[in-house]
Amino acid sequence: MSEPTEKKQINFTIVPDEQTNEPRTYANFCSIAHTPFDFTLTFCEVMPLSEKELHDAQADHVVRAPVRVRVVVPVQFVPTLVQALQEHMRVFSESYSNVGWTKDGPVH
Repeated sequence: MSEPTEKKQINFTIVPDEQTNEPRTYANFCSIAHTPFDFTLTFCEVMPLSEKELHDAQADHVVRAPVRVRVVVPVQFVPTLVQALQEHMRVFSESYSNVGWTKDGPVH
């Protein structure tokens, strides 16, 4: 009879591999959608509107923004992401409170 195998637990930290030299992508708008299995975060770049775009937006109340990146994450990942964003926002607010930045503004 074989002995039961012991499961080893290994704790580790995952860090980004900065050697890949991936470019940063700027986005100033995020649209969020979900299914029962995952969340999709679609990051866009909204630029100032031209006169024609402004006129069109007034007519149909829609502004089209180019998608810069779409990220799909499992539902189980979202609470940790929210906590990490809240913690970084707290540290950011404490660190840069003297430069006139406020939390007031549009929420997308």
